Amino acid sequence: MTETTGARSSGELARPLAPSEGVTARSAELAHTREGLRKLLEPARRDGASVGFVPTMGALHEGHASLMRVARDKVSGPVVASIFVNPLQFGAGEDLDRYPRTLEADLEICEREGVDVVFAPSVDEVYPGGLPQVTVAPGELGDVLEGKTRPGHFGGVLTVVAKLFGLVGPDVAVFGEKDYQQLALISRMSSDLCLGVDVVGAPTQREADGLALSSRNRYLSPEQREEATTLSRALYAAQREAASGVDAALQAAHAELRRAKTVELDYLVVTDPALAVLPADPEPGTEARILIAARLGTTRLIDNMSLTIGASR
Repeated sequence: MTETTGARSSGELARPLAPSEGVTARSAELAHTREGLRKLLEPARRDGASVGFVPTMGALHEGHASLMRVARDKVSGPVVASIFVNPLQFGAGEDLDRYPRTLEADLEICEREGVDVVFAPSVDEVYPGGLPQVTVAPGELGDVLEGKTRPGHFGGVLTVVAKLFGLVGPDVAVFGEKDYQQLALISRMSSDLCLGVDVVGAPTQREADGLALSSRNRYLSPEQREEATTLSRALYAAQREAASGVDAALQAAHAELRRAKTVELDYLVVTDPALAVLPADPEPGTEARILIAARLGTTRLIDNMSLTIGASR
């Protein structure tokens, strides 16, 4: 496999990109192999600089860019972004083959956000000799919500993240709160397995109409895209009514969902922030999380928001 490092500069971009406020655009070094990644990170290791990491599957958007900015603020050394479509987390009938691969556009975003190293390995590079025999089991939390709908998904996620942590050796890794169950499981894995990585959650980025940014939004027809805003409207309605309790929050969310014609609800639940079951009668001011998943045609979307239960209006 050919290794490419230092392959891109700002002059090679298809079009100029303005960096985000406070960020200096730079040429991102590109590594396709473990050895290439190791060499690119050697100077930071020698200098004792901390390393930030943003794992992605590509098809990057502003939500991913926000994670890169958080990582930049957290470390003194390089920020690494990985772009790898992980086959281990796709189940039968899911969209592995049609998942968008947009490396050139992804590199532009990484450079705009000041990412230092982009690790874009092949499947054989991540899983030499075939899929691994030893994997990470997510435990009970991996079998509910998204795990119930997508059996084996979180085992695939945790396994690849553990491998990427081993390859990159980050001090800080940033994940979006939009995939809240994933964030909770990765944080727990890092703690339980003593991986030494500070797992940081970054707020969900939204379109002006409230829809959470997602690589899967591109699959929506114009009509489905308009209907998709029902998910965030339902969550905002729950936030407004949470002062009256969990039941009131859920009723408000369901009222919004009934307005939609093509939204097929998978689940709508309120849990504690660690995704455990809330007490039957939460104390006023109890922090919680409301999570939703639904389908619009063949596209499945998820979202979530924080709630404060029983707080005074």
